[in-house]
Amino acid sequence: MVHRPQRKSLTVSVRPTSARPSRRLTAMAAGLTALLALTACGNSDDSEKASPLDGITVTGGNDTTAPTVAITPKPLSVTETTTRVVKAGDGPVVKNDEIVSVKYVLLNAKDSSVLDTNFGKQNLGLSLGTETLLPGLKKGLANQKVGSRVLVAVPPKDAFGEQGNTDIKVGGTDTVVFLMDVVSVTKPLASAEGKAVKPAANLPAVKVESGKPATITIPKGEKAPTKTVGANLIEGAGAKVEAGQTIRVTYTGALWKDGKVFDSSASSPQGYFETVIGKQQVIKAWDAQLVGKTVGSRVLMVVPPADGYGAAGSPPKISGTDTLVFVVDILAAY
Repeated sequence: MVHRPQRKSLTVSVRPTSARPSRRLTAMAAGLTALLALTACGNSDDSEKASPLDGITVTGGNDTTAPTVAITPKPLSVTETTTRVVKAGDGPVVKNDEIVSVKYVLLNAKDSSVLDTNFGKQNLGLSLGTETLLPGLKKGLANQKVGSRVLVAVPPKDAFGEQGNTDIKVGGTDTVVFLMDVVSVTKPLASAEGKAVKPAANLPAVKVESGKPATITIPKGEKAPTKTVGANLIEGAGAKVEAGQTIRVTYTGALWKDGKVFDSSASSPQGYFETVIGKQQVIKAWDAQLVGKTVGSRVLMVVPPADGYGAAGSPPKISGTDTLVFVVDILAAY
């Protein structure tokens, strides 16, 4: 079993893309995290033609309260993903390899019922470059501008398929509609980049190769520290990570006692890991050490049990007395 930098009640999260250290908002917020997974590309309707979305009205709402979306006529059904820009933004154009932060309302177009929303909650980050994103979302968001409000009607083939999704009451023939406010966009780094920082002599040496677990060499004769130590190996020039943000990282975890790697994002299908930081979704040391670091940084952490998995450890590889060593590259924060 892979051991992840999660809290000591660690269990494997069920997600379409990864079973890494914690819950992450990769596909939909709250109950839809594991549901919005699949793929594709994007286009918009020809504004000179009548659109099946012309009868949809959007009224009210603010940053904390979802607007009201009324679908007429009902039921609405489309055979291809169809987009209508309710309000055009004036920010950067969203590209296919970027992470887009959105506020959304999800509705069943059959009866205009609201299935989910994240207004009043954390923004949802959608990585357009991943193969696990719903085709309809990628089609609807690609080439939009930051600041836009967009309606996207998605047929079953670009949403939940012929099986539908009984958990959110979507049938196999139901079109779903997303109202999305495009809040921001960010392009994740491939690896840490910035100013190199010379590590202290009593800390582990680190060698990082792309696509492989980092090599972590424990200093001979040194006792493990009794308190968590965090040090930059590379100081990134990006924005500071804030509590409550989702971060994308690559990481390797090893044991101080013998330097053996117990987990690495390199072993995941996508090669990276995403988690909400600063909100007790990962072990205490990650929250304490990564909040306030800058995007682009490579961070070395030496973590005693109290700030890791506690006295219970995470058997069979991590005992309750094991000090852990992590090297983490911060690739994005959104």
